[in-house]
Amino acid sequence: MCNPETSVENQDNRDETVETEPNKLENWLPITAERKAKWWYSTFHNVTAMVGAGVLGLPYAISQLGWIPGIVAIIASWVITFYTLWQLVEMHEVVPGKRFDRYFELGEHAFGPKLGYWIVMPQQLTVQVASCIVYCVTGGVSLKKFFDLILHNTTVHEIRQTYYILFFIAMQAVLSQTPNFNSLKGVSLLAAVMSFSYSMVAFATSMIHGWHHHPHVYGVRSHSTAGIVFDALNGLGTIAFAFAGHSVVLEIQATIPSTEETPSKKPMWRGVIAAYLIVIACYITVAISGYWAFGATVEDDVLISLEHPNWLIATANLMVFLHVVGSYQVFAMPVFDMIESSLVQKWKFRPSTTLRIIARSLFVAAAGFVSICVPFFGGLLGFFGGLAYASTSFFIPCIIWLRIKQPKWWSLHWTASVICIILGGLIALLAPIGGIRTIVISAKNYKIFS
Repeated sequence: MCNPETSVENQDNRDETVETEPNKLENWLPITAERKAKWWYSTFHNVTAMVGAGVLGLPYAISQLGWIPGIVAIIASWVITFYTLWQLVEMHEVVPGKRFDRYFELGEHAFGPKLGYWIVMPQQLTVQVASCIVYCVTGGVSLKKFFDLILHNTTVHEIRQTYYILFFIAMQAVLSQTPNFNSLKGVSLLAAVMSFSYSMVAFATSMIHGWHHHPHVYGVRSHSTAGIVFDALNGLGTIAFAFAGHSVVLEIQATIPSTEETPSKKPMWRGVIAAYLIVIACYITVAISGYWAFGATVEDDVLISLEHPNWLIATANLMVFLHVVGSYQVFAMPVFDMIESSLVQKWKFRPSTTLRIIARSLFVAAAGFVSICVPFFGGLLGFFGGLAYASTSFFIPCIIWLRIKQPKWWSLHWTASVICIILGGLIALLAPIGGIRTIVISAKNYKIFS
């Protein structure tokens, strides 16, 4: 007969195994594997996530909106997203003793496991995947521009842009095997330094160019009423794209240790403030100087408009390339976390290095293939910026805040949240229309795999 004490002991062991299994998975998944980050890690992670491809498109956005509407839209977006980012940081540990390490987990807490997941997850995933696609295009374009400027008297001009994008994809296939988010700190720091550096180069060279050649008359790109309206919508989406860090902020905060005396929101918020000061400095200087120098003829990537001095513009393009190498990984790591979690929990795969190599490589290849097929920088910014970036950065945090915190009607936080929801909702509805039109116009003169 079975010993009752042995049976109880075996049952306790089984219960312990069941209870610790999720913890084992969390210790393996890339977002929660290490919680050793310092507050300044969040600074360069956020700078890397924010000051990316979007900042180079801001002069183009002003050329679609006009001087005053463009600058107002940038500043207003900065203020709104600064507030909504604060909301997310505050809600990371809104339940004592529990951490919402992923954006969709906070949604599940607010709206229930099913509804909350499907409200947040598709939007967040779209932002992260779209960022990876756009960064493939940006990396390829910037690397081609670098070699074209440095080796301008050679046959390097004949190398197709597709091959540069393929080289970028190959680099990401290798870097994607970085085990967890915290291990990216060196890559992310380099990317953050590069983003600030090329922003200042773009600012300085635009000012020099504009001092000698700036237009005497400024206006918007289009001359027809329909064109002006559609361009303005695309411009709003481009600006929204520049504020994409919200889709990874909870995941960044998850890497920071937390205690009762020092909850993670304190060091995280310190890092966010530093990051946002850098962000607005880069955005305003690049946006104003780029449009001032070129007016309505500015390219959708301002560095393409700049040609002289060759060595400096080439260096800036190399900086952009190095930056997007790191920013790609910052946005891809939560995607890897989601894929690996699903494969283990739903499909019952065993956590292993082989699983990680195959899953991540397939994602990198898929995102890269789309980037080669649709390499339209300006249209992609406007389309994705309105489609998903506006929701994850402008109004979903406010909706969750109202649901969880339930502030009194007409109080400061209630009023601010409602305003953000209305403005963000309008951008999400209208901006993709302008983005689609820009892509269609660009596609007329494009040959696939060119």
